[in-house]
Amino acid sequence: MKLWEKDETSTSKIIDHFTVGNDRILDLEIAGYDLQASKAHAKMLNHVKLLTDQEWNQIEQELNRLLEQVKEGGFTIEEKFEDVHSKIEYELTQALGETGKKIHAGRSRNDQVLVCLHLYVKDQIDAIKDLIRALFDRLIDLSEKHKEIIIPGYTHMQVAMPSSFGLWFGSYAESLIDDLHMLNAAHEVADQNPLGSAAGYGSSLPLNRQMTTELLGFSTIKYNSVAAQMNRGRLEKLMSFGLSAVAGTLSKMAMDICQYTSQNFGFISFPNELTTGSSIMPHKKNPDVFELVRAKCNSIQNLPNQLTMIINNLPSGYHRDFQLLKEKLFPEVQTLKSCLRISEFMLRHIEVNDDIMKEEKYKYIYSVEEVNKKVLEGIPFREAYQRVAKSIEEGHFQPDRNLNHTHEGSIGNLCIDKIREKFANVV
Repeated sequence: MKLWEKDETSTSKIIDHFTVGNDRILDLEIAGYDLQASKAHAKMLNHVKLLTDQEWNQIEQELNRLLEQVKEGGFTIEEKFEDVHSKIEYELTQALGETGKKIHAGRSRNDQVLVCLHLYVKDQIDAIKDLIRALFDRLIDLSEKHKEIIIPGYTHMQVAMPSSFGLWFGSYAESLIDDLHMLNAAHEVADQNPLGSAAGYGSSLPLNRQMTTELLGFSTIKYNSVAAQMNRGRLEKLMSFGLSAVAGTLSKMAMDICQYTSQNFGFISFPNELTTGSSIMPHKKNPDVFELVRAKCNSIQNLPNQLTMIINNLPSGYHRDFQLLKEKLFPEVQTLKSCLRISEFMLRHIEVNDDIMKEEKYKYIYSVEEVNKKVLEGIPFREAYQRVAKSIEEGHFQPDRNLNHTHEGSIGNLCIDKIREKFANVV
């Protein structure tokens, strides 16, 4: 069944298979949102006298029944239906006859799927933010717990200056705040009601768009009907930038963890049951979880480019190209959520080596400390630098491992409370 069919002529099965694609599976993700939007739309139609009170009550009851099916996992979209929208209208018509046929007045599949996507994006961003909060809290707790343990910091993959586990864990916690700004921007764009824009040019029916905006919990209307339709693709792309930002943070952290668990570093480890082994090397404890997090998150970081290549240079109005956006976006949303969950789970069990810096190879990490001591004695920085460099070159350098870092954001002043406050303000 297709909402646009006008007679008994059916579409070629070859064309049907190609154009429908994966919509029957993907639309199960938005079935609940379509039912919510249909309830709001039908209530509005009743308000403007396009549905009687009895018709509205019947439609509401039937939509609630279908919503229960969705919640219980019993809602399906059979092959004879083109998408979730045609399935729902069919169910209403089967149950209510002529009354069910009235539900589509004043809307198009274009604004139907748009309102579903807006609601989906809002909900998914909220869910991702909850997972980010859990990971943030875990990282901040680890930063506080291990703030006294010094580790090498690196530039150019070379031993550089003293860092600490407090600084390292805290760096990823604060980076997540920047990622939240990207997600919040996408959420703000999603928080505009496109329902009532119909096929992109509004309707001659006396719709009340403010009413559906309030019923669906949107902050405002996407007023211009053409602008509402132009959000298709833009919305998904904006969300993809937010997903990509979070994925970039997770990928970098995963890479650090993979390095730090290797024997050449030995900074951290995990219990045996959270690592994998080798079929040939009995000593191996592989960080497979974080290798997969790294790979999955690198794939997510390609999502904005994939979506851009679908929507680039399209003129205003609806185009079937947009159908392909869901099959790119929806799986990556779930992938990011799984990566956030597993990363937080793994960090609950991280084991920190508190005896790293005694190794001889790290002694030059304190060279800048020696330069700074001379600067505090009044020696010009460049002269102090040259003196320490000469002592290193001649083999006389002996590190003073006592550290005194006091400025905001240094290893001696992590500003954990300030980072917590910043996170609370953004999330």
